Amino acid sequence: MGKTKAVALMLLSIALVLAAAACGGSGKGDSPSPSASPSASAESSPSPSAGSAGTVTVKFSEVIRSIFYAPHYIAISKGFFEEQGLKIDMNTAQGSDKGAAALIAGTADISLVGPETAIYIHNQKGAKTLKIFAQLTVTDGSFLLSRNKLDAFKWSDLEGKTVIGWRPGSSPQMVMNSMLQKEKVQGVNVVTNIASTAMTGAFASGQGDFIQLFEPVASTLVKEGKAYYAASLGESFGPFPETSYVATSDYIAKHPDVVAKFAKAVHEGAAWLETASEADIVAALKPFFDGTPEDMIAQSVANYKKQGTWSADQVLTPEQFETLQNVLIENGTLKAEEKIAKLEDVADLTFVLPKGN
Repeated sequence: MGKTKAVALMLLSIALVLAAAACGGSGKGDSPSPSASPSASAESSPSPSAGSAGTVTVKFSEVIRSIFYAPHYIAISKGFFEEQGLKIDMNTAQGSDKGAAALIAGTADISLVGPETAIYIHNQKGAKTLKIFAQLTVTDGSFLLSRNKLDAFKWSDLEGKTVIGWRPGSSPQMVMNSMLQKEKVQGVNVVTNIASTAMTGAFASGQGDFIQLFEPVASTLVKEGKAYYAASLGESFGPFPETSYVATSDYIAKHPDVVAKFAKAVHEGAAWLETASEADIVAALKPFFDGTPEDMIAQSVANYKKQGTWSADQVLTPEQFETLQNVLIENGTLKAEEKIAKLEDVADLTFVLPKGN
């Protein structure tokens, strides 16, 4: 599938969710929030609902479930959202396209997605726009695993091999493709048509020579003896703003207090993660990873800490934004003439807190 076509399909999925919402659809499919009202109109901005004692419920959509997003789960587990008067109604979208679609349709208030979604929607010049209000991760979160143990992995080892990768246009797929171009590696068959939830099963059944996975799935597969670590895409590729908190411009304008409290809670989660003991971190994350052994949770956190995964100040910098757009252009999901000159066109970073606050 061509890169431009992949972006077109993403935008089409958003349009379809818009249509479903406007027609009072069931909210299934691209909508990640089954608790949302099925008749939510695409023309209205979602309003947070007040719970008991003034608590505000925020409909939140995460792109996938991964320890890559540990600060968010910790903010829930340690009560940092609760301290801000927020209750998080969380659903997993299984894709930035679906997370963005939920925002546009009004079935989510805030989504954790790739920041490129805000760029795509901005360039469509539609009635709704998205704004990035906080950065969570500043590296890619995937790891390359090999079927056979390699003494010293080189990117040229991928030549003539098959890699089970992510969907076209997704951040991990684009980082992988840019990494291959950077290393001038050719002849790699990157499979991008397997659903994210089926990738591990496909590899375990014998498909592919390598697989690109997030934690804790990567560490679990290694522990089971079904794969070996080859490389960290986060370390190999370098700084990359992979996931951001995003809301519609309308929602941010109408509920700035909610957005500020949300960003503060995640900030506290990231700060706690920096200094907490391994045992405390595992205890805080375990409820979100049912069935994952405690040592695998600890290993996953250690792997992400090692590569400096989490943003200390939640800021999407102009330099990171430039890197992001260059990757999009390199991968054919953004035309050079569509490059956005002003970060503020797709971001409102007035809610972020400096490290230490």
